[in-house]
Amino acid sequence: MKNIAIKSVGHYVPKRILTNHDLEKMVDTSDEWITVRTGIKERRIALKQEKTSDLAIHAAEEAIKNGTIPASEIDLIIVATATPDSGFPSVACLVQEAIHAKKAAAFDVAAACSGFLYSLTTAKYYVASGQFQNALVIAAEKMSSVVDWNDRSTCVLFGDGAGACVLAPTQEDAGILSEYVHAQGQHANLMSIVAEDIKPLDQNHPCIKKPYIEMNGQGLFKIAVRSMADATKEAVRKAKLKISDIDWIVPHQANDRIISGVAKALGLPKEKFFINIEKYGNMSAAAIAVALYEAVAFKHIRKGDHVVLVTFGAGLVSAANVVRF
Repeated sequence: MKNIAIKSVGHYVPKRILTNHDLEKMVDTSDEWITVRTGIKERRIALKQEKTSDLAIHAAEEAIKNGTIPASEIDLIIVATATPDSGFPSVACLVQEAIHAKKAAAFDVAAACSGFLYSLTTAKYYVASGQFQNALVIAAEKMSSVVDWNDRSTCVLFGDGAGACVLAPTQEDAGILSEYVHAQGQHANLMSIVAEDIKPLDQNHPCIKKPYIEMNGQGLFKIAVRSMADATKEAVRKAKLKISDIDWIVPHQANDRIISGVAKALGLPKEKFFINIEKYGNMSAAAIAVALYEAVAFKHIRKGDHVVLVTFGAGLVSAANVVRF
């Protein structure tokens, strides 16, 4: 099988910053409470007119600009999102048109916070098979559009943003070495987006309640730590490496205490984990994509490093990839 490498990365986060102090004026909470329990200090919030597709397009354009493969040579676009502009068309098709990737196939993947790694694995095998030559993988979320801003237990957690990468075959001893994807549908009730139920064809209904996030934080915490630790171990085993061979772990940025729990479960120092949750909060699928971008851009990840990307999300779904850069 061909080695499939991450050739370039990009990202985009909205300019508007919503701090913990701003949230103190909106709901009954405090900067100290949020920081101690989550590690989050601020998050980015898209403007009303900014759509998920806009965030995705910006991230895609940067990933292409940072590499050597032009948009015209991209023949597969996969967008991971739980917050598309609408049911259809897909965000991926909107990206295709915006970046003029005229020969690309395009579709979205819905795997919540694990969407980026599900998409990365899907793209890897499409390219490795020879079906496609160059793939653009994007994770983009406008979580602010599905947050109940009166619910202090969830509104403090989420933010908006997008990350992207370009995949292509390589002759070098590098690339995506292994992957692990898993689902535990029996825990689907722990986190979901719900909306008011209405009868079909009910023209007298005054309004449809906006979909919003509901979650069982305590239930998620325990499963998240175990799922991410298990996914890491399995992906490292499949890559024929040891945990001690890993230079960096880029985890899903949901909660700093979850990351601490994963580090403990793996017996690794937390210094090996790239963390940026304090700036962005949980951007669902985009969280790990933006973290990967920053880890590369800030030169934490260097050529030859073994890196684990690991995540969990609503579904419940978990995933991990081992990448040699």
